Amino acid sequence: MMVVVECANWWLDRADPNGPMYYKGVYHLFYQYNPLGPLFGDKMIWAHSVSYDLINWIHLSHALCPSGPYDINSCWSGSVTILPGDKPFILYTGIDASGQQVQNLAMPENLSDPLLKDWVKFSGNPVMTPPNGVKDDMFRDPTTAWQAPDGRWRVLVGGQIDNEGMAFVYWSWDFIHWTKLDHPLYSVQETGMWECPDIFPVSINGTIGVDTSVLNPGVKHVLKTSLFSDKHDYYVLGTYDPQMDIFSPDTDFHGNSNDLRYDYGKFYASKTFFDSAKNRRVLWAWANESDSTQDDIDKGWSGVQTVPRAIWLDKSGKQLVQWPVEEIETLRGKQVSIHDKELGSGSIVEVSGITASQVDVEIDFELPELEEAELFDPAWVDPQQLCNDKNASIQGRFGPFGLLILATEDLTEKTAIFFRIFKGQNKYVVLMCSDHSRSSLKEDLDKTTYGAFVDIDPHHGKVSLRSLVDHSIVESFAARGKTCITTRVYPKVAVENEAHLFAFNNGTQSVVISSLNAWNMNQARLSEEESFKL
Repeated sequence: MMVVVECANWWLDRADPNGPMYYKGVYHLFYQYNPLGPLFGDKMIWAHSVSYDLINWIHLSHALCPSGPYDINSCWSGSVTILPGDKPFILYTGIDASGQQVQNLAMPENLSDPLLKDWVKFSGNPVMTPPNGVKDDMFRDPTTAWQAPDGRWRVLVGGQIDNEGMAFVYWSWDFIHWTKLDHPLYSVQETGMWECPDIFPVSINGTIGVDTSVLNPGVKHVLKTSLFSDKHDYYVLGTYDPQMDIFSPDTDFHGNSNDLRYDYGKFYASKTFFDSAKNRRVLWAWANESDSTQDDIDKGWSGVQTVPRAIWLDKSGKQLVQWPVEEIETLRGKQVSIHDKELGSGSIVEVSGITASQVDVEIDFELPELEEAELFDPAWVDPQQLCNDKNASIQGRFGPFGLLILATEDLTEKTAIFFRIFKGQNKYVVLMCSDHSRSSLKEDLDKTTYGAFVDIDPHHGKVSLRSLVDHSIVESFAARGKTCITTRVYPKVAVENEAHLFAFNNGTQSVVISSLNAWNMNQARLSEEESFKL
């Protein structure tokens, strides 16, 4: 027996991406919504939108709303797994009548409907409950499942015991009856609650994505967790053993600034899916607000989804690489370019002729001989702190140089995305920063500066940056996606046609813009279900 899901439609808050998938020619994105206001609330639901191209979206009726004792207090995050026969199943966390977190199952009412507009909940919910020793509120966010060589399905659920964060493993033959393994897939002391875990294989050679169940010598596995303690997404590369059901990382995970992250800014609760149409793995995340709670209430919404990104293993095998999906380029309009432009010390060059509040800009810098670079102090282990100490106004030798985004003409408002080059003991060190300290004349904003190191050798290649700007969100990609920083900024004056874009160099040494290309970005189409035609 199944329970039909019925939801009213309200104006809602955007939060965690849930269950992205490609099904019968249509991309689906579910996401956390609050039906009672613009902030995270007590009755979260699964909203549902669909697209043919990952860019233009149609909002459908909500997929999951609180309805039974197993989810009456909220339908929290989860994932979609497509079973043999093209049967999508949702596993999601419900907050039950007693307030504990349980895992529930839902299926499409009509598999022949490519929009999957109607979902039914399994009458036997919940299918998983908090195990012994786990607190009722520390057991959530099931992953996309994978099928191991023994034929059984596996799924991870995030959790915590004492202060040890972990990913619990459950297996099932039929996707309905689940058994917990005696040990977690992987756990780390002193990391706290692991939210929204994700595990997937990546090809060792090449950028082609693979299905979640692929397991062969040609892949390495990625294990990702969203740490509740600091609201950042971390990942480790390693090996998954399907016989022992354990994950062995290539490097230890600590949950601090030395660990790998998808994105070093506002980027949380991320989720990937395998896009079988283009053989790629696609990454989504939630970028929450940096303004005040009252601001969110006044505007009636909060939270946005980042642009979808293709994700693959770097040639080094030591990290992942991300890049906006190619479909983003269909929004490009008017283009302006700059080539072979030297930026001397203190130089600022405006990129004119575009609408700087919605722009896609790519820039490559060439650097002269780097022997004069500042010495790198080995004690500088936290790149975010280093960016804060050496912000865009602090002159160095090679850097800061980069872009001033969402800037006023007189630069009283500006968001600086920039690089600094240091000389280490055996190599050059490249630092990427996103400095928001002067991003707005408004008060009561989070103007945190973000930073990360970029694993490139600037002595033997160009230093590249791409930034996608859409009013209050800036997504930046260094070195063709090796390092990414997403930021939320709220200028008071530098909005719409009053926004400007500049390239700058505040270092004592000159740098050269070998190539700069910027495009006006057109609006994506967002519409309601009534306007959607198959």
